[in-house]
Amino acid sequence: MKIVELTAFHIRVPLRRVIRHASFERRESDNLVVRCVLSDRTVGYGEGLPREYVTGETIDESLKLLRRSDLAAQFAPCRDFPSAVAMAERLTLAPIPGDDRACQGNAARCAVELAILDAFGRAWGEPLSHVTKQLAPELYSPRQRVQYSGIIATSRGVKVRLVALLMRLYGFRDIKVKVGIPGYNDRSRLRAIRRIVGRRVDLRIDANEAWTAAEAISHIREFERFGISSVEQPLPHECLQDLSEVRRQVRTPIMLDESLCSSIDAHLAVELQAADLFNLRLSKCGGFIPTLRLAQFARKHGIGYQLGCQVGETAILSAAGRHFAGSVADLRHAEGSYDRHLVLEPLSDEDLTFGRGGWAPLLVGSGLGVSINATALERQVVRKEPLIG
Repeated sequence: MKIVELTAFHIRVPLRRVIRHASFERRESDNLVVRCVLSDRTVGYGEGLPREYVTGETIDESLKLLRRSDLAAQFAPCRDFPSAVAMAERLTLAPIPGDDRACQGNAARCAVELAILDAFGRAWGEPLSHVTKQLAPELYSPRQRVQYSGIIATSRGVKVRLVALLMRLYGFRDIKVKVGIPGYNDRSRLRAIRRIVGRRVDLRIDANEAWTAAEAISHIREFERFGISSVEQPLPHECLQDLSEVRRQVRTPIMLDESLCSSIDAHLAVELQAADLFNLRLSKCGGFIPTLRLAQFARKHGIGYQLGCQVGETAILSAAGRHFAGSVADLRHAEGSYDRHLVLEPLSDEDLTFGRGGWAPLLVGSGLGVSINATALERQVVRKEPLIG
C-alpha cells in the first residue's frame, strides 16, 4: 500500500462568535487541511492551524513549506499499520532558516502526519489511538470516554456570572479562565466565578503571555485566594528564563503553552526549571506522534501535562484530540471538541461536540473514526495545492 495523492487545502472556517484573549482576536480561522489518497483509493484527512503568534507560521508560509519539502521521497510502500506509523514519525519538512526552536513548520507537519495516519488506519482497520499503543505502551491507557474542560474567555460583568452558572449547571469538573485581557478586572471575574461554581470545581487561568515577571508574581499571589490550580503562560516566550524566579515566588504551578512547541522547548524548560506543567496541542507540537513524545518526556522529568486545543479546530483535529485524550494516561485536563459550540459549519457527518459535564465517547472507528464531508470541506476552501499525484 502506498500514497498516490497528497493535496493541501487552505480553508477559512467561520466561527459562531468572536474569540478574544490577551494575544489575539479571531472571527474566523484559516486552517490547513491535507487529503491523502492511497493506492487502494482509501482517503485520509489531516489538519493544522498555523498561528504566527504561537509557532511563527502563517497559512501562506505553511503552503510554501509543503511545496518545497521533498515529501514523495519520504513515502515508501507500507506493508502494515506499524510500518505506516514508523514512516509518519520519520516525516520531516524542508528546513526553515532561523527556526532555532524547530517549530515553524509544526502546523504543516501535523496536517500531513494526521492525513497519513488516518488513511493507513482506515486501510488496515486501526484507530488512531493505537499509535499510542505502538509507540508509547507505558502511556497507553484506553478508556471509554473523555471529559473536557469548560473555558471562560472574554465574559465579564453580569455575563461572566451567567456563563459560570451555566457551566456549573452543565456539570463541568474543571474550567479554564482567560486573564490578562486589557480593560478586564480579573480579580472581580475570578471572585465571581469561584463563588458561583463552588470550591469543588478545578479552576485554572491562562494569561497568554500578558504579564511581566513582576506583574505575574503580583497577580498570581493575588489570585491564589481563589484556589487556582495552575497558571498558563504568564510571560512572553522571550522572557522564559524569568519563569524560574516566578515559580519560586508563588505557590501555584506554572504551565507552558506558547513556550512549549517542540522537543527543544521541552529540554530548555527543564534546564531553566521554568515549568511544572506542559500544555500539549497537536497542531503547535507538530502532530500526534511528536505530541506523544513530549508527553513521554514530561513524565520522565516529573512534569505534568494536559491536552489543549486551538480556536477554530474542525472535526479533524477534534477527532485526533479525542484519540489522544482517550489513550494517553495521566492527562491533567483535556480541551477541545467545541465543534457545534464554535464552528459554524462542521466538516464531519458525526457531531463531535462534548455533552453534559464535558463528557464525550471514545472514537472507535478506523483512522480518525469520523467521516469527513467533502462537500462541506469544498465550501470552505480558499485554495487548493496538489503536492503529490
